[in-house]
Amino acid sequence: MDVGAAESASPNSPSNFSSQRHFYLAVDRLQFKMETLVDLLGMAGRLPCLPMVVCCNTRDELDAISYALSNLSYLSATPLYSDLAEADRALVLDKFRQATIKWNRNPILHSEDKNDTENEEQKSRVVVATDACLPLIASGEAPVSARVLINYELPTKKETYMRRMATCLAADGIVINMVVGGEVVTLKGIEESSSLVIAEMPINELMSKLLAHMNEVLYRI
Repeated sequence: MDVGAAESASPNSPSNFSSQRHFYLAVDRLQFKMETLVDLLGMAGRLPCLPMVVCCNTRDELDAISYALSNLSYLSATPLYSDLAEADRALVLDKFRQATIKWNRNPILHSEDKNDTENEEQKSRVVVATDACLPLIASGEAPVSARVLINYELPTKKETYMRRMATCLAADGIVINMVVGGEVVTLKGIEESSSLVIAEMPINELMSKLLAHMNEVLYRI
């Protein structure tokens, strides 16, 4: 897939994302990053039916993330590979879009018993993707409109960051960037060049923000 062409065709001006909220989660060491992601999704995933996308840069990381999430019984995690057959790709994306529709249409569901999330219908939905696998807006594929976008690996270019938002995130969704060490400098460069505000947030405060934001969204539905 021609990622560069898709980026240039994406509707990714900052004004399109004015209602979205951006945070970054600083991880002390690279070896703790996967554990932190599992902890984060372990908390967020207990919100029934919550649709989320995790973006990374390589297929190796996609495989590693998918394997790590397979042990979380309250999540349904699906890898989106660049070499999937067209019908299989469409099935993955359509199932995820159905999850977002279910979330938007059933606000009462999300405030019910959180202990029932091992039921298949109650599981939070996660798609794990690299930039080569994202929906191709220029080719007619619809965005997936997740409530939460997690950048497990930070893109190096502003255009890639904006494309992830344009193809994966709802207009009032939350972006969580996981950064290690010097990646904070890269993130600040993206922030400055895109006119976004990306605030640092410890994991516990991040979960409080996420839950509060979800409640705001539900009250508007």
